[in-house]
Amino acid sequence: MPLSRREFIRLLGLAGTAGLLPVTGRATSGRPSDRYEIPAFGHVRLLHITDTHAQLNPIYFREPNVNLGIGAALGRAPHRVGTALLEQFGIAPGGLEAHAFTYLDFAAAAERFGAVGGFAHLKTLIDRLRAQAGERRSLLLDGGDTWQGSGTAYWTRGRDMVGACNRLGVEVMTGHWEFTYGEEAVIRNIAEFQGEFVAQNVRVREEALFDYRFEDFAGFNEDSGLAFKPYVIKDVGGVRVAVIGQAFPYTPIANPARFIPDWTFGIEDGRMQEIVDQVREREKPGVVVVLSHNGMDVDLKLASRVRGIDVILGGHTHDGVPAPILIENSGGKTLVTNAGSNGKFVGVMDLEIKDGRVSDYRYRLLPVFSNLIEPDRAMRDYIAEVRAPYAERLDEKLATTGELLYRRGNFNGTFDQVICDALRQVHDAQISLSPGFRWGTTVLPGQTITLEHVLDQTCITYPETYRREMSGADLKRILEDVADNLFNPDPYVQQGGDMVRVGGLDYVCDPTASMGERIQAMQLADGTPIEAGKTYVVAGWATVGGQAPGEPIWDTVATYLRDIKTVKLERLDTPRLKNVTGNPGIADYAGRFV
Repeated sequence: MPLSRREFIRLLGLAGTAGLLPVTGRATSGRPSDRYEIPAFGHVRLLHITDTHAQLNPIYFREPNVNLGIGAALGRAPHRVGTALLEQFGIAPGGLEAHAFTYLDFAAAAERFGAVGGFAHLKTLIDRLRAQAGERRSLLLDGGDTWQGSGTAYWTRGRDMVGACNRLGVEVMTGHWEFTYGEEAVIRNIAEFQGEFVAQNVRVREEALFDYRFEDFAGFNEDSGLAFKPYVIKDVGGVRVAVIGQAFPYTPIANPARFIPDWTFGIEDGRMQEIVDQVREREKPGVVVVLSHNGMDVDLKLASRVRGIDVILGGHTHDGVPAPILIENSGGKTLVTNAGSNGKFVGVMDLEIKDGRVSDYRYRLLPVFSNLIEPDRAMRDYIAEVRAPYAERLDEKLATTGELLYRRGNFNGTFDQVICDALRQVHDAQISLSPGFRWGTTVLPGQTITLEHVLDQTCITYPETYRREMSGADLKRILEDVADNLFNPDPYVQQGGDMVRVGGLDYVCDPTASMGERIQAMQLADGTPIEAGKTYVVAGWATVGGQAPGEPIWDTVATYLRDIKTVKLERLDTPRLKNVTGNPGIADYAGRFV
């Protein structure tokens, strides 16, 4: 049964004696009994949220049981799951933090500890963390993927989230899924956003500069060709803090380029070095922060190649990493963090500045348990207001689930399987394909599945479905391309999503193999081998190259759920894996090993 508030607070105190120490450059004595009481330290407090994916209300979100690290990433955070993660970061099993950071016993722990996140709860917590730091000694940063991921965000083109972020007090942000609303909506939303939008790696195409439509936008610089401000300087407690933006570098590849025809993206670590050097020389900051949406592996490589960055506050890969990773480079050291997703965590980085440089730090990645935090009344009222026009549609009851429905994980999740099964049944296909997005909330066993839950999994601006014939060779090529994106040993080639989900298809995957050799022994669900020259009827959605002709995926899934009434999965279409034995990034795997 759910915990009482008193018991919850008691357990939170116990977590303080058995769980995470504040991460620091030197030993720390004492610890607060209240997990959300973070004493002031140093001169600057950076508060970091990322990848909230438009989740205004508290939700459940299960962490992955498969997050494989390949090559140099083997065994390195974020590629540790379950007990391997707990052991690395010294987190006691069975408690609040073990539940927050791992998938272990998730359904039972979620029933006990309750939901996480919610902007009304975030508002209360962030205001408290600001007050603890002292007047004007904190800075709230948002790593992006904020305007997308819910029905209300889709229907308002992200404006509901702009309003929520303004009320939360976000001061600087960068982006990724924000761009999928199209250039005009992005510019409009940024104009309404009361903070700063920064991205040093987004340029206006040279051929578009002559008649660029948004030349009056404050962030555009015709001389440099940058579409947005590359950085901002903030005075935090008398310390000049530089925040450099790094938007998702693969936006026109991972998402339809037709939404952003005038803009180019890239990792641009050479450009990043120029910006850092320029900021150091001209602005004389005490702290240089990169607000990144690269994904953690990319940030770790970037930190090793670019000198002069003190902290990278990262996002995109949804990794809840309890402690920063310290990376050495030719100019010193850089702290690299990643703050999870869905409003589940707030990163708190306290920095001490001495002689114009960072001399020490404290870091906490705080799980946001909404049972413990009183919702801010004004934010709660705002959320109710923006949801009101859509409430009846969002609350439509579609089915009941007999098991835990989740998405996150390298190969498949149970909600992904529901989507794949819906595609096959409703569109009468042999095989289904569904993208390996890392956003999407979790539904507990016994819960009613509403249309809102479905929209949480599917709400994008290119949701159209398709039914077409594909050859076996085409299917293998698709799987190989996505596997290379996920498992290429060079982080700069990775794009941050998980493996494409499949329905009605079985195969062997060797993540350690080279491009073109990772996908083997493909066969239909009945065991019939896939032949390269033979065609198969495939249903899918979210095409990047061009708009598909079919209905939105949420209509397909809703039709399927109304028909079956109760979700009880017969199989989870996960590949058989090779050469992953002993990898701490995999545990409790539903598939088989070969």
